[in-house]
Amino acid sequence: MAKGQRMMLGFACSVCKKLNYLTEKNRTNTPDKLVLKKFCNTCKKVTDHKESTKFK
Repeated sequence: MAKGQRMMLGFACSVCKKLNYLTEKNRTNTPDKLVLKKFCNTCKKVTDHKESTKFK
């Protein structure tokens, strides 16, 4: 697990719900959930990816 205020999170596609990207963020600077437009390999197009803390 990450130390301090940084936490690991994943980005899941809003269309197919598949977890595609992993990253980390600072809880203090960005308390809100992130939504980014990223490419989904399953859907084969750019879709909204929502922050998800449920990953392995």
